[in-house]
Amino acid sequence: MLYGAECWPTKRRHVQQLSVAEMRMLRWFCGHTRRDRVRNEVFRDRVGVAPIEEKLTQYRLRWFGYVQRKPHEAPVRNGVLERVDNVKRSRGRPKLTWDESVKRDLKDWNISKEIALDRSVWRLAINVLEP
Repeated sequence: MLYGAECWPTKRRHVQQLSVAEMRMLRWFCGHTRRDRVRNEVFRDRVGVAPIEEKLTQYRLRWFGYVQRKPHEAPVRNGVLERVDNVKRSRGRPKLTWDESVKRDLKDWNISKEIALDRSVWRLAINVLEP
C-alpha cells in the first residue's frame, strides 16, 4: 500500500519512470531482455498485472473515497479538501493539486463523486481488473 503517495499528485515524468522500472522487473521475472524484442503486453498478460498508472489512479481514488466518507469535522477532511484561497500562487503554469488530479481521474473514468459515500459501490467502481 502506498502511504503518503496518495495525497500528492504524480508528475508525468514519475509515472513514466515507474512504468519503465515495472516493465524491467516483469522482463527479468519472465527471463527476457529488451534484446528479445517481446512486446510489453505479452509480459503483462503472462504475469497478469495491470499497468502501474491505472493502479496509481485506483489508489488515489480509494483515498478520495475514504476522505469523502469522513465527517466534515475530521482533520483529514479539513486538511485535504479545504484549501486557503487567499495564498498567492507563483507565476507560470499552476502546480497540479491533489483535488485537480482527482477531478481529472473521475472525469477520465466516468465516475460520479457522489457514489463515494457508499463504500461497496465505490470499490467496485474504482477496481482495476487484472488481465
